[in-house]
Amino acid sequence: MTSTVVFDPLIPWPLVVMVAVIAALTVLLAGLRGLNGWWLRALAAIAVIGALLGPSLQQEDRAPLTDIVMLLEDTSASQRLGNRESQVETAAAALEAEIAARANTEVRRITVADGADDAGTQVMTALRDALAEEPRARIAGIIALSDGRVHDADVPVDLPAPMHLLMTGEETDWDRRLTISNAPAFAIIGEPITLTLRIDDLGAAPEGNGFAELDISVDADDPQRFQVPIGEDIELPVTLPHGGRNVIRFVVPEAEGELTDRNNAAIVQMNGVRDRLRVLLVSGEPHPGGRTWRNLLKSDSSVDLVHFTILRPPEKQDGVPVSELSLIAFPTRELFMDKIDDFDLIIFDRYKRRGILPSLYLENVANYVRQGGAVLVAAGPDFASADSLYRTPLGVVLPATPTARVLEEPYLPKISDLGKRHPVTADLPMGGDWGRWMRQIDLTGAKGQTVMTGVDGRPLLVLDRVGEGRVSLLGSDHAWLWNRGYEGGGPQLELLRRLAHWMMSEPELEEEALTASAEGQTMRIERRTLADTVPPLTITGPDGDVVEVPMSPAGPGRFAAEFIGPEIGLYRLENGDQISVIGLGPAAPREFIETIASDEALAPVVDAGRGGALRLEDGLPRVRNVRAGRPAAGHNWIGLTPRNAYETRDVRQIPMLPPWLVLVLSAGLITAAWLREGRR
Repeated sequence: MTSTVVFDPLIPWPLVVMVAVIAALTVLLAGLRGLNGWWLRALAAIAVIGALLGPSLQQEDRAPLTDIVMLLEDTSASQRLGNRESQVETAAAALEAEIAARANTEVRRITVADGADDAGTQVMTALRDALAEEPRARIAGIIALSDGRVHDADVPVDLPAPMHLLMTGEETDWDRRLTISNAPAFAIIGEPITLTLRIDDLGAAPEGNGFAELDISVDADDPQRFQVPIGEDIELPVTLPHGGRNVIRFVVPEAEGELTDRNNAAIVQMNGVRDRLRVLLVSGEPHPGGRTWRNLLKSDSSVDLVHFTILRPPEKQDGVPVSELSLIAFPTRELFMDKIDDFDLIIFDRYKRRGILPSLYLENVANYVRQGGAVLVAAGPDFASADSLYRTPLGVVLPATPTARVLEEPYLPKISDLGKRHPVTADLPMGGDWGRWMRQIDLTGAKGQTVMTGVDGRPLLVLDRVGEGRVSLLGSDHAWLWNRGYEGGGPQLELLRRLAHWMMSEPELEEEALTASAEGQTMRIERRTLADTVPPLTITGPDGDVVEVPMSPAGPGRFAAEFIGPEIGLYRLENGDQISVIGLGPAAPREFIETIASDEALAPVVDAGRGGALRLEDGLPRVRNVRAGRPAAGHNWIGLTPRNAYETRDVRQIPMLPPWLVLVLSAGLITAAWLREGRR
């Protein structure tokens, strides 16, 4: 039970002061005039002013409340290194028992796990949320069991009591870390780019020769090993081998005694793009389809087109002197011998033998295909004649044989069953509601992939791979009818664009491919194939665990699967003979970038409350009481600030000057003053 005097004025305080001033002046005047009852007047004024103040005796029935100690337990991924996890468990149990044994004190245990989306250790965020649920007046102290590597130390938290950090880990801990910087998202195929690589030894690293081994692999190929210096920035030139996504993995083998190898790897994912695609288009003669090819290739800003149309063959004799012709001589040797390897694609559009290209040059074109080049033949009627390109050394790489028949009749080009699965012809626009073509060269003995058919199911578009290169044969010169809108037209530009890009090995048009994309921890895997079925997908995680995931049909020639990666890192995907890799987040999660225990991040927060940072390996500190504002930590001890909080159960107020008493006192004193100062 506690008692205090409280005031509840009957009038505003300014008026009370005014009344007091007037009363004081009146008493002073009475004294100056020599009235011997002035002191009685003063007592009467005091009684009246006291009544106006409304004094009361307030009695409270209070019950003491316990002090609260916040105990934060860091259970993030970095706490699973070494013996840190057991250190936290042992220290938390011992501290809880010691604090709970203290009079009027209780413990709030708060678990701090890994933050979402690789946010790291969120100690201050967890503390802020916990403080919002507790009365600040009861918080006597805050103790954090952690390695000190928190990632939200800049979160503003107004702490009502000292905070202490009890660090896990050991002073002899050391770790080796690999970091990569300056990695662009895109790079030009064949042109080197420079990455900055660095290997650091953190903590109490043992002395060595100053070098570490580094393995570098591209797209899960066998790695190459190098010796690189430790503690220095290394400029590393990298050349992307192919278009599309290139995954480059850098790995430093785990050293004996280091804390973890989770930060010994780095993944760089870059999309390889071609600087310019060089295409050589040779038109045997002017025809409506020639302009279609030219417009298609010129509309692509990434294509450098070299186009020749043969307007005056050597056998033409019109009597016009060569010196008076405004035609450019066909630079056959330069194009087909000296510069042929500079082209990504060569297109023969209605070309026939005219003595312009000797057999040696065409043999060189065939070798160009075998060594990785691409040739597309858009056949006209001459392809079925004795002047056909098939009758040249180039014929050995062509995917079908002409029968010498030219079918001059309307027909509707159709996608074959195989073509419905091939990325060149699958899902072409307009759903097959196309206009008819009027001419087709009869082809037989197709040895490649027939993706389109024409009259009576005969091969119309045949694709094939020869050696390292690709070749395609379009058995008609009437694709331009679609471009003119004949009978509704058709997807001529899209078909020819896909065909040209497949010839140039663009990754998105590969018929056998395994691709994956990631959003957060979710992978979406797609398998493109010409087969009717595919085996289950094999996924190898960063920790070496292997999981098989069935793939479901997702359309003609496409199968898909979805997989949620349990952790951040590099995943290897295998399906049949197709292999792909994908990284979820960084190769090393944020928790493993800094692994050596340190109080650096939390030092400003700990110092602000005059708390302390101690190592658990030195023993569990004693717990003491300290007054607010005093140092709250010392050698092997930490302090709590008792709050002496209480709960008021009952409040009673007793007036100290009841109205009747004020009336009696004031009336009696005024009457006494009048009588003393009167004649009697």
